[in-house]
Amino acid sequence: MSYSIENSIKGKVCLITGGTKGIGKECARQMAKMGAKVIVIGRYEKGLNEVEEELKLSSPESVAIKADISSLAEIKEMFLQVKNRFGTVDVLVNNAGTNRRTKAIEVTEEEWDTIINLNVKGAFFCSQEAAKLMDPGKVNKIINISSQYGHVGSSNRSVYCTSKGAVELLTKSLAVEWAPHILVNAVAPTFIETELTKELFEDEKTRKNLLERIPLKRGGTVKDVVGAILYLASDLSNMTTGSSLLVDGGWTAGS
Repeated sequence: MSYSIENSIKGKVCLITGGTKGIGKECARQMAKMGAKVIVIGRYEKGLNEVEEELKLSSPESVAIKADISSLAEIKEMFLQVKNRFGTVDVLVNNAGTNRRTKAIEVTEEEWDTIINLNVKGAFFCSQEAAKLMDPGKVNKIINISSQYGHVGSSNRSVYCTSKGAVELLTKSLAVEWAPHILVNAVAPTFIETELTKELFEDEKTRKNLLERIPLKRGGTVKDVVGAILYLASDLSNMTTGSSLLVDGGWTAGS
């Protein structure tokens, strides 16, 4: 018997939030190249237009939709467009998220709401709306992008850690409730070298401190995370649900 991630993703309707840059954008690219019908969600038209044009070269039915997933009204409108265009969703990747480094004693209500609404509320209600469209006669996938900080604490990241801890238990709860036709898993990366973390890795002291915590002695790449997402999106993971796949180079194993 031949096993192939590519063959099991081909033809699927795959929706990726936060898909205009970093992990989300690369995931969209790879899924489109594998023949998936990719729906990219983002907040800014310029980035969405650029991604849509690129994806259509590999997958002509792919589309980009503007939506702020911290807003339930925009989530519902976005999924109405998805329903009208595709009728279903086979794979949802809850990738959109944000972080702010603030001492716990200084966290404001605005910071709390911004992080929790995007990282937790957005992931929950996107999952809810996707579940309504998923075919109960098929094996469907929801993949939540969590963090190593959903497993361990960190100074100046109290709200972010709270949000990712919530994502971890949301993953388990939905996996139990929605089995067997919706499999729900998480991918929990360490520090990934992207445009957003460029300054961290360029600062020698910060880079040294980070790499000392990672047994593999390097930061993660977008490719590392996308590989985990593609595995969970494929039929090769059809006995896996309620799990969190740590892509952290051993950070949490040594904590």
